[in-house]
Amino acid sequence: MVFRRALIKKYIKKDIDQYGVIKMTQTGKDWLKAPCDFMLVEDNNFEAYDEPIHSPCGTAALDNTLFNMLKDLRKNIAKQNDIPPYVIFQDPSLEDMAIHYPINIDELSHIQGVGGGKAKRYGKQFIELIQKHVEENEIERPQDFVFKTIANKSKYKVHIIQSIDRKMDLEDIANSQNLDFETLIKEIEAIVFSGTKVDISYYLNEILDEDQQDEIYDYFLEAASDKISVAYEEFEEDYTEDELRLMRIKFHSELGN
Repeated sequence: MVFRRALIKKYIKKDIDQYGVIKMTQTGKDWLKAPCDFMLVEDNNFEAYDEPIHSPCGTAALDNTLFNMLKDLRKNIAKQNDIPPYVIFQDPSLEDMAIHYPINIDELSHIQGVGGGKAKRYGKQFIELIQKHVEENEIERPQDFVFKTIANKSKYKVHIIQSIDRKMDLEDIANSQNLDFETLIKEIEAIVFSGTKVDISYYLNEILDEDQQDEIYDYFLEAASDKISVAYEEFEEDYTEDELRLMRIKFHSELGN
């Protein structure tokens, strides 16, 4: 954390021409002559981290007991794989599971933010836990959620994936579908968060150098939350929200999919 903050404050720098050798900057030398305080964020313990519950759409149907059980399971799987818990399933996905009780891979794939890819990769233990909970508590499951969620599938998904595979500029992809850039990022986020892998490295290489990408990637690897507002504040506006969101897409795609 101290190392990253020193880079952000420009007290030190990586010399790319000398294979990433760390050098003191003039700003750093000035700081040594007249030290002043700067803020650090405490390293997070993922096992102790407990996110607040936000029920989707304000519904009161969330099974809090099941939700907490799913969070514990996610935490254990994340620990085994040495990744942040939110990479596996985000909280809105767990909340949706605690409302609709999916008990097979097909049903799980229709849960908000899951999709077929993540359902197959991580779903087995989750549906086993849900099925056991349903049986033990004689819960009557809703039967219509599959039909409701199918309608929410993005009509842009195939075009976006194919365009990224062809390494098409993201602005051009947005223009081709009459989307603004923010909406395109949301569409790509939905694709990646539901378990489909995309590679936008070619675009990131145009807007961020290798050290900048490593810095943001390492942040998400250590952070307890992948919220962009938190990251934006952490980096003290050194990066735009779009840059952080695009790096979060890369991070989730590589570690979670």
